[in-house]
Amino acid sequence: MYNFGVITDALSRKGKGVSPVLFTMKAEISSNLLKEIKKSQVDVLMSDNLKRERMVGLISTLAEDDRGLKCYGGHVWVPRMGELRKQLLEKAHRSKYSVHPGTNKMYQDLRHFYWWSGMKKDVAHFVERCLTCLQVKSEHQRPYGKLQLLEIPQWKWDHITMDFVTKLPRTPKGFDAIWVIVDRLTKSAHFLPINETYSMDKLARLYVNEIVTRHGILLSIVSDHDSWFTSSFWKSFQRVMGSELKFRTAYHPQTDGQSERTIQTLEDMPRACTINFSRSWEVHLPLIEFAYCWSSIDGQ
Repeated sequence: MYNFGVITDALSRKGKGVSPVLFTMKAEISSNLLKEIKKSQVDVLMSDNLKRERMVGLISTLAEDDRGLKCYGGHVWVPRMGELRKQLLEKAHRSKYSVHPGTNKMYQDLRHFYWWSGMKKDVAHFVERCLTCLQVKSEHQRPYGKLQLLEIPQWKWDHITMDFVTKLPRTPKGFDAIWVIVDRLTKSAHFLPINETYSMDKLARLYVNEIVTRHGILLSIVSDHDSWFTSSFWKSFQRVMGSELKFRTAYHPQTDGQSERTIQTLEDMPRACTINFSRSWEVHLPLIEFAYCWSSIDGQ
C-alpha cells in the first residue's frame, strides 16, 4: 500500500536518468567486446541464423549508431552467437560496482545499454545459478501478515532504520561487523565498519560523526530489539538527542516492511562482498555503499 497523497520535495528524491553505477559499468565494457558484438552482428545478418536469434521480422527495426553497432530501440543488440551475452551478464552481476544485484536490478542495469530477445529470462537464470548469491540470499518466504507501513516520511533523513551485519571475517584493522543505517524515505544508506566489541560510547560517537554531522538530528529511529539498541545508554543518548526510538519484531513487516526488506538486501550485499574479497571487504565497503545508493530500489 502506498500513500499517493504525500508530495515529496525534489531534493529528497534520487535524480532520474542513468546513474553513475551504470556509466561505470558501461566504461568497464572493453572496446574489444564491442568489436566482437559488432562482428557477431555482421556474421548473423549474413547467415541463416536469424531464426535462431529470434530476429525474424525485427531486422527492419534495427538502427545503426555512430559506432556502426546495430541497435534495437536505442539499445545495442547482442546476438546469441559466442559468449558475448555471458560476458555481459558476468560483468553486470560480479563487477565490484554492482555487487551481485537481484534479477530486476540487474535487468534494469543491462537494458539501459543492451538488448536481446529473452534478456530478462537469461538474467533470472544467471542470478539463480550464482553460487555467491545462493550462499548469502536469505529466505524471504516466512508467513507474513497484512503489510501495514509506518507513516511515510516527508523529508529525507528525518526517519531512519538500522541493523547490524555481524560475524564477518575480521579485517586487518579489526573490523568484523557492519552497521547499516538506512533513510526510510529515499532508502539511501551508510555502511559503517565496526567491531562487535565496541562499547556503546564508541558507537554513539561514531553515530554522531558519520550520521548526525551529515544529516542532522533524526526524528525517529527504527531498529530491532538488539541489546545495543535497547541499552539504557542508547535510550538515554537518543532521548537527549531528541530522536524517538521505535522497535520492530524480526520478520514482521507489519512494523516496517519496506525498511526491513531494504535492510535484508543491504545485509546480503556485504556478505556477498566478504565471500568475494574475504578479509579485504572493508576496503570495498565504500563501493558497496556507492552501488546500493545509486541502484534502482524497486529493482532489487
